[in-house]
Amino acid sequence: MATLLAVNSAASLWGPYKDIWQTVGNALWRRQPEAVHLLDMILKKHKPDFISLFKNPPKNVQQHEKVQKASTEGVAIQGQQGTRLLPEQLIKEAFILSDLFDIGELAAVELLLAGEHQQPHFPGLTRGLVAVLLYWDGKRCIANSLKALIQSRRGKTWTLELSPELVSMTTRFTDELMEQGLTYKVLTLVSQIDVNNEFEKLQRERGLGSEKHRKEVSDLIKECRQSLAESLFAWACQSPLGKDDTLLLIGHLERVTVEANGSLDSVNLALLMALLYCFDTSFIEQSTEERDDMIHQLPLLTEKQYIATIHSRLQDSQPWKLPGLQAIVRLAWALALRGISQLPDVTALAEFTEADEAMAELAIADNVFLFLTESVVVSENFYQEEFYIRRIHNLITDFLALMPMKVKQLRNRADEDARMIHMSMQMGNEPPISLRRDLEHLMLLIGELYKKNPFNLELALEYWCPSEPLQTSTILGSYLGVAHQRPPQRQVVLSKFVRQMGDLLPPTIYIPYLKMLQGLASGPQCAHYCFSLLKVNGSSHVENIQGAGGSPVSWEHFFHSLMLYHEHLRKDLPSADSVQYRHLPSRGITQKEQDGLIAFLQLTSTIISWSENARLALCEHPQWTPVVVILGLLQCSIPPVLKAELLKTLAAFGKSPEIAASLWQSLEYTQILQTVRVPSQRQAIGIEVELNEIESRCEEYPLTRAFCQLISTLVESSFPSNLGAGLRPPGFDPYLQFLRDSVFLRFRTRAYRRAAEKWEVAEVVLEVFYKLLRDYEPQLEDFVDQFVELQGEEIIAYKPPGFSLMYHLLNESPMLELALSLLEEGVKQLDTYAPFPGKKHLEKAVQHCLALLNLTLQKENLFMDLLRESQLALIVSPLEQLLQGINPRTKKADNVVNIARYLYHGNTNPELAFESAKILCCISCNSNIQIKLVGDFTHDQSVSQKLMAGFVECLDSEDAEEFVRLEEGSELEKKLAGIRHETRIHILNLLITSLERNPPNLALYLLGFELKKPVSTTNLQDPGVLGCPRTCLHAILNILEKGTEGRTGPVAVRESPQLAELCYQVIYQLCACSDTSGPTMRYLRTSQDFLFSQLQHLPFSNKEYEISMLNQMSWLMKTASIELRVTSLNRQRSHTQRLLHLLLDDMPVKPYSDGEGGLEDENRSISGFLHFDTATKVRRKILSILDSIDFSQEIPEPLQLDFFDRVQIEQVIANCEHKNLRGQTVCNVKEISTILQYVVGRNKLLQCLHAKRHALESWRQLVEIILTACPQDLIQSEDRQLIIRDILQDVHDKILDDEAAQELMPVVAGAVFTLTAHLSQAVRTEQKQPLVLGPGEAPYAFMLDSSFTSPPPAENPLVGFASIGDSSLHIILKKLLDFILKTGGGFQRVRTHLYGSLLYYLQIAQRPDEPDTLEAAKKTMWERLTAPEDVFSKLQRENIAIIESYGAALMEVVCRDACDGHEIGRMLALALLDRIVSVDKQQQWLLYLSNSGYLKVLVDSLVEDDHTLQSLLTPQPPLLKALYTYESKMAFLTRVAKIQQGALELLRSGVIVRLAQCQVYDMRPEMDPQGMFGMRDPPVFIPSPVDRYRQILLPALRLCQVILTSSMAQHLQAAGQVLQFLISHSDTIQAILRCQDVSAGSLQELALLTGIISKAGLPGILSELDVDVNEGSLMELQGHIGRFQRQCLGLLSRFGGSDRLRQFKFQDDNVEGDKVSKKDEIELAMQQICANVMEYCQSLMLQSSPTFQHAVCLFTPSLSETINRDGPRQDTQAPVVPYWRLPGLGIIIYLLKQSANDFFSYYDSHRRSVNKLQNVEQLPPDEIKELCQSVMPAGVDKISTAQKYVLARRRLVKLINNRAKLLSLCSFIIETCLFILWRHLEYYLLHCTPTDSQDSLFASRALFKSRRLQDSFASETNLDFRSGLTVVSQHDIDQLQADAINAFGESLQKKLLDIEGLYSKVRSRYSFIQALVRRIRGLLRISRN
Repeated sequence: MATLLAVNSAASLWGPYKDIWQTVGNALWRRQPEAVHLLDMILKKHKPDFISLFKNPPKNVQQHEKVQKASTEGVAIQGQQGTRLLPEQLIKEAFILSDLFDIGELAAVELLLAGEHQQPHFPGLTRGLVAVLLYWDGKRCIANSLKALIQSRRGKTWTLELSPELVSMTTRFTDELMEQGLTYKVLTLVSQIDVNNEFEKLQRERGLGSEKHRKEVSDLIKECRQSLAESLFAWACQSPLGKDDTLLLIGHLERVTVEANGSLDSVNLALLMALLYCFDTSFIEQSTEERDDMIHQLPLLTEKQYIATIHSRLQDSQPWKLPGLQAIVRLAWALALRGISQLPDVTALAEFTEADEAMAELAIADNVFLFLTESVVVSENFYQEEFYIRRIHNLITDFLALMPMKVKQLRNRADEDARMIHMSMQMGNEPPISLRRDLEHLMLLIGELYKKNPFNLELALEYWCPSEPLQTSTILGSYLGVAHQRPPQRQVVLSKFVRQMGDLLPPTIYIPYLKMLQGLASGPQCAHYCFSLLKVNGSSHVENIQGAGGSPVSWEHFFHSLMLYHEHLRKDLPSADSVQYRHLPSRGITQKEQDGLIAFLQLTSTIISWSENARLALCEHPQWTPVVVILGLLQCSIPPVLKAELLKTLAAFGKSPEIAASLWQSLEYTQILQTVRVPSQRQAIGIEVELNEIESRCEEYPLTRAFCQLISTLVESSFPSNLGAGLRPPGFDPYLQFLRDSVFLRFRTRAYRRAAEKWEVAEVVLEVFYKLLRDYEPQLEDFVDQFVELQGEEIIAYKPPGFSLMYHLLNESPMLELALSLLEEGVKQLDTYAPFPGKKHLEKAVQHCLALLNLTLQKENLFMDLLRESQLALIVSPLEQLLQGINPRTKKADNVVNIARYLYHGNTNPELAFESAKILCCISCNSNIQIKLVGDFTHDQSVSQKLMAGFVECLDSEDAEEFVRLEEGSELEKKLAGIRHETRIHILNLLITSLERNPPNLALYLLGFELKKPVSTTNLQDPGVLGCPRTCLHAILNILEKGTEGRTGPVAVRESPQLAELCYQVIYQLCACSDTSGPTMRYLRTSQDFLFSQLQHLPFSNKEYEISMLNQMSWLMKTASIELRVTSLNRQRSHTQRLLHLLLDDMPVKPYSDGEGGLEDENRSISGFLHFDTATKVRRKILSILDSIDFSQEIPEPLQLDFFDRVQIEQVIANCEHKNLRGQTVCNVKEISTILQYVVGRNKLLQCLHAKRHALESWRQLVEIILTACPQDLIQSEDRQLIIRDILQDVHDKILDDEAAQELMPVVAGAVFTLTAHLSQAVRTEQKQPLVLGPGEAPYAFMLDSSFTSPPPAENPLVGFASIGDSSLHIILKKLLDFILKTGGGFQRVRTHLYGSLLYYLQIAQRPDEPDTLEAAKKTMWERLTAPEDVFSKLQRENIAIIESYGAALMEVVCRDACDGHEIGRMLALALLDRIVSVDKQQQWLLYLSNSGYLKVLVDSLVEDDHTLQSLLTPQPPLLKALYTYESKMAFLTRVAKIQQGALELLRSGVIVRLAQCQVYDMRPEMDPQGMFGMRDPPVFIPSPVDRYRQILLPALRLCQVILTSSMAQHLQAAGQVLQFLISHSDTIQAILRCQDVSAGSLQELALLTGIISKAGLPGILSELDVDVNEGSLMELQGHIGRFQRQCLGLLSRFGGSDRLRQFKFQDDNVEGDKVSKKDEIELAMQQICANVMEYCQSLMLQSSPTFQHAVCLFTPSLSETINRDGPRQDTQAPVVPYWRLPGLGIIIYLLKQSANDFFSYYDSHRRSVNKLQNVEQLPPDEIKELCQSVMPAGVDKISTAQKYVLARRRLVKLINNRAKLLSLCSFIIETCLFILWRHLEYYLLHCTPTDSQDSLFASRALFKSRRLQDSFASETNLDFRSGLTVVSQHDIDQLQADAINAFGESLQKKLLDIEGLYSKVRSRYSFIQALVRRIRGLLRISRN
């Protein structure tokens, strides 16, 4: 039982029915093939619902109890676990609802729950009221489904062109329903359901809400009845009802009554038509085969007793409630009998067929034609159904054709009556009362029936039998297929009827006959035939009829009469002075004549409206001159009604521009509206007087309306600018003034007898304004006063009417105020939802008002700009500001709110909503107005709710479009659908423009964001949750969501691409804007799962709308990129992972799975996706999206022109870009149209390219985000490489295609750059992985072996280079090079990206930084030479082979870019050359560079750079581009110099000579005084002048150093040139050597400089200088060298390790920001300087001392330096050691000790770091963090542990290598120190003769020798150095010996030997230290002995 009592949350009385209707619609109207099967299932399942039609589940005691207890026990809900407790209130409401509709209690609960759920769709209604709507909506759905199913049956009247199986299915299903008594049920329901009764019941239980709710309920109930009735109608049309059902139908119609206005209501009309179709025998006239089929299906003939029963029922004399209705049925029956009687074998039915005449007579006696006219044809639904019109048409034509005798009888009777009336008038009696007017009624019926022609059927053509064949082949009436074919019998009979009725017409039928003709003339061909008839009548029968003018029904007669009236009335015209003329009786025209004239005028209007030929023929007829006569009559005193008809006829004539032009002049001439005031004339005349005095008094305004109509037509046809010239200031102004001031501004205050007329007047006058403003384009000349000559004086001409209207609408004029007030009144009236007289006209008037505001907004900018430039003294305000003004009635600024309220009526009045949306979209561009609007919109809660509902309703509007039968999808329906679509587009554009403004803005309000609090605090919810209303955001998501569950993807993308594009754009903007991003993305992710469900349908395919499709995908991909980035940052791994799988997997995923990837998801990501069966692979989504962007672009054919110059046309087109092209004043139309087509094609091309570029950009963004922002570990490294490889290959293939558009190259190049960068990173990461992450200890041996030789195969499973294999890498390289070559000469920026990519690619083959663990040297040379080639070298070799294979073409491109072009391009090209040259073992590129002269160009350009670089040293430099290109250039030259051949080439091209010429090196900025203490400013982006200078100098020094090192053969030449460089910049060099700054930078300068001097500043080089050496210059050069030497030696005492300097150094460290690496640099630089100086000393000694006896002594024999280093304190500014005092040997010993100590500390540090590197994972977190911070100062906490390990390793490798370098420097310093110490000790202790034991002659000789040998020291004569040498006394030598023994003690010796054991032996210089130590020990011992 419990299962039975479970509640269906979708409400069983509503949800399932809604689904049925949806499925029926999909299958029948939308023709969806997949819906057919679904329909079959649903029909089987719901067959009982159709059989029991509208039957509700009955009340039930158990249910009652269950619901009663639901508040405590709860109820079960289908599909949900557990029970749900219901609130007491809901239970109460359920019982009320159950009683109200007499439904089961649970059904009532269901409806209420569904109502609660649907409530957000119905803002302002409670759940109970929504439940009422849902109840009736369910009924409506079932009724509509029934109707649709019956309409799709196979049958005799129509076909829907559906598939045969579908038709069979619906026919079978509906047949079964019919067998179950469908007719009876339908008729019972139609009788039972009554809106008023239902409303009374609802009213009692408070079941009715607002006006809108009432209207919706009543509409639903009416639609239920209507659909039920139409089901029967459709059935009868397709297969007539059987006997019993027909009797039931007749029974129902017997009791029917009419509406208040005398017409049948739509339900009864449908039932009547159903009965008429049951009696339809028109098929009898068809061809025989079809006829026989039909006869067998017609119950009329197949069912026994059918005819007998029906006949007796209809003959029954019992009158029906509506005798007229009975008459119609009887007439139809009579005609059916007459039809059957023509069949061959109906003798059996003779007794009935004979009775047809009698039956017809009965019908006519009951005024059948009158009833048809007054109750059927005028019924509002009649013209909405084509088959109603056809059936009544058949009824009348059957009567005329099948019963000719009856027709003749009617005519005779009419003639008879006319005679009687005539006689009684002669006698002066009253005419007899009993006269019948059947013929009149028949004629009026025909006139009425064909007057409207909504489906363009032109059925009236059957009445015209063309006497002459029609000229145009296009005119094909119902039976006029071939011109000369004999027309069918029926048509002959009908046309005869029309002609004969006009012969000898009795006066009583004159007007009906004219009205009949008017109806029959409706339609283009009918009008033509009618015109001919009237023409023929006038001429041929003249002799038969006495009197002029031929037949009374002819043009001749009519215009003749008009002329006579005119003549007659003109004589009566009173003089202008007689004021009382208006009160004269209008003599001359009796009422009868007036009616006749009006009828004929209406006929004329109809004919000339339809037929242009008739219009021109009549107008140009010389005798008739209709226009002149009509204008003449208008000046006479005739009744306003007649005048109105005359004006309407004129308006019909005015449709032709050629007539309109002359009409204007005639109007002006006749002064219908007085535009010229004659001074003598006291009294105004013309229409203004008529309006104010006659029409106002009568409270009827036909004349005014007709005049406005005339002006409206004329304005559209032709517009005269100089109207009235010569009589008054020319222009339209008087007319405009009259329309504005007399008609429009006063229309509300006038009295109206007929309420609707008020709105008719408003509509027609506003229409004129609208047309005038629509056609107005502001021109410059409008803003200059134009003077014209009038009667000898200059007067100002009137401005164009558009100008005047703009001026009035841009000011607070009465006109604007009235328009706004009209809008307010309009929306108030619409809010009542009640019909009122003139509603249609009010809506039209409001539409024109809105359109006027719209036009003003569009044109105001141009208007105001022109006004500003002109001299006119006019003031205007922008309309958007005026709309902000206060409304005088409400005292609030609610004008814009009133406009926006029209959106709330978007379903009923789509045009108004459209105009309203357009205005709002226009206004919203202004930020200030936005803020105000938000205030106005949200000020009042209820208004705010309504406005929101209005916007949402418009966006949701597609639900409102019911399915229309496709063939009947009339123009109107299509137009309305278009308007609804446009409205939605405008609303979305409004949201997009608003979102670009600052908050608060309209978009935030409409999308449901917080306005009072910060936007980012919004919490978006599903509608209804926490009271959240349904907002535009929900509507947009709803549009995009439809169809995402199915296979085909979002419906909007296919069916309304532009709409979908804007929806995606709004969503993207919300996600991209920082304020709205958080809430939006949270909502989309959690509530909607929006992105996943959308992305799974990418790529969209819609070839027709390619541009929209590309943009849709772009916005969606951009949004996905943001989502991936955000979820990655927030560590929402599962979300990121889901999207990544969706985009990247090449395994088919389970389609449309729920988001909860369970275990299998995890496993999949762990096992990698590659190990599945490859057969099932699918294309990765990210690639298929790329596939959908077509890189090729069709370009419009270039213009082929004969008349125009093509170049000029191209220029014109170029000038017109960004503007709309207007081809005015055209000459050669054909060519102009060709040009315009070309421009349209070109615009399409640009749009298409832009869309492709946009899509590609978005795709690239998505790819980049996936690679950069998403956690690396979500994609395994091998998959990562595969994905990148696939994407790279695809994107290259697409862009390298010959068809590919060049415009897409930049985007592709950018993508290639990112992809290659990531590929490089992925491969390099993978290369490191096995070294560090392998299990156990095995890999460490491999890791520590720094040469990376390939390990045993077991350890390295990689075959080839990366997971993707070498071949893939080679393919990528080739494609990259192809791409570079494809760019040709242009596209340097594109190449820049590609060079970057190539650099990244080549980086893959570079060996990563390896830790120098000091172990490598253990291998012998042989082992190294025979080691197999490792993977890096192999790949490098293959890469260079591929690059070489491209030959000179590639070289040329790269070299050209390196020398010329954009700075970044040059830098990257240089970097690329650098890279290639470094690995090019064959030196092909170097050869090319030097042979083709590019190297020389680069070298020579250094001189050009000089000037630019000098400007960079000013304190506020210009851009630093030049600096960076210079650095790149120097880096490249340095790279070239590293190759011996390259160094030679560079020397040959004179690079150092060029550097010597540069002056920038001499511009060394002053140091800042704080530099000493290291307290420089924190570094900013632009480096300080000193740093900039160093960036310029250091590369030059490096280049010199490298050239010196690598130029072996030309060493002396190189050294000579470098020396020249040093000397030419000697001031700078001296300054650097003297500089006291201890920053990293200045130490680096010193280190490089000492390195160069140590190789170039040697005395022997002077002889190599290629300068003319004379004594003086030689002296100078020697002086320079001497100075360099002195200063270098002076450096020793600074860096030889004084403690003060060391403390200094550490103090410096504490201040530095980036302290760790700076400290390393400083330490390294200091050691480097010491090593360089020591090397220099060694070189000097070796070069200048051929023998040991004559050593050059660089150091005095004093060791005091070691004993007391401090000495007296010197001022920091003064040099530490005076230059003139030679340093003592003590410095050397100090340095030796210092270095030995340093060595051990470095050695320990090195070992520690190596151990750490081996066990990174075991290090404590703090230490890891510290290591990371030195690499990445900020943001360490945010990265993953794995990344932290990578950084820590990087830092440790750096540290290890730094220490290894320091160790090698220390060891070098130690060895050199020992050597120098040994040489000096040997000299002093063995060869030196002390001064005090020397012969003076000897002394002088020794001195001379030393002077010669050390001439470089002797540039200054007073050098203490000589005296220092000369005063070596015996005491000094003894002292030296004693001190040396102390200093060079045991401990030092042991240390030195340890160093040799630890380090030097490993480095294979076996026992150098040991030998020296031994010798020194020996010397000291010898000398002691």
